[in-house]
Amino acid sequence: MTRVIKIVALGSLLTASALYSANTTACKGCHGANFEKKAMGVSKVVKDMSKEEIVKALKGYKDGSYGGSMKGIMKGQVAPLSEADIDSIASSIKGGGATKAPAKAEAKSAPKVIDINAKVADKARLEKEDLGNKNEVDETLLGLRKKSVFKEEDVKPADVKYDRPAPGAAPRFERAFVNAPPMIPHSVEGLLPITQKDNKCLGCHMPNVAKSMGATPIPATHFTNYRPTTTLKNGEFVKEGHKVGPKGDIGNVGDIKLATVKKLDHLYPGRFNCSQCHAPQANVQTLVGNTFKPDGLTGDLKSHSNLADMMNDGVE
Repeated sequence: MTRVIKIVALGSLLTASALYSANTTACKGCHGANFEKKAMGVSKVVKDMSKEEIVKALKGYKDGSYGGSMKGIMKGQVAPLSEADIDSIASSIKGGGATKAPAKAEAKSAPKVIDINAKVADKARLEKEDLGNKNEVDETLLGLRKKSVFKEEDVKPADVKYDRPAPGAAPRFERAFVNAPPMIPHSVEGLLPITQKDNKCLGCHMPNVAKSMGATPIPATHFTNYRPTTTLKNGEFVKEGHKVGPKGDIGNVGDIKLATVKKLDHLYPGRFNCSQCHAPQANVQTLVGNTFKPDGLTGDLKSHSNLADMMNDGVE
């Protein structure tokens, strides 16, 4: 099976892999079947652009001379393209009979998953940090800053670098435990902050486009409202049909054993702010060693979730 183009539409235009650069099928998830949409609500409408404008934009992303806050991400996506690839993409979009960019077919492999805790449990490090095996404890070993507790000079946070690869080019991180919110493995430059009217994550991770973008789809749990239905009736709170309070049917919200699950056709608002749970990762060593080993984190659960099944377990 040959690798198909991945196109990440995060800025004013499209980008492509070097393998089948003229195949624009994956673009249409964000740009529309006829390139009539603004990808993520911010890009130009590609069908209204000339071939020359498309070529100029793609070349500009590659050399860093084009684009705004998104160009750091776009440059990584355009980097593999040759001038012939760029011309082929532009011709394909404008109906110019593009030809496939020459490339050697290769087998599609499963996404690499990195265990970021591997070095955290290093035996030598754990022995050094274990204060229980020492007759004397140096003052610099106390606390997380690893410096004398009697001096404040040169005490500063670790130098943190958020230099992750661009979306579509980053290997995934292994989950910390079963159904842990997956960490963001790629750069978030230009993607944050998420606001009420602007969530750029949705452009790649919505289920209807995620596969074509090579992204992890938002799971079914994020399209489900598990919270109890709450209303205000005659000055009293009513949850799931029960009055809440000392004189009500139930004493407090915790007495509701199971709320009625409501499946939605849109993202549940309580899940809209992705970065509340999914955090971008920095290239920095952990402050302390870690011997934590999760139960049941095997196979697909290292990179996938079965939370929806767990939530529905035993529920009719």
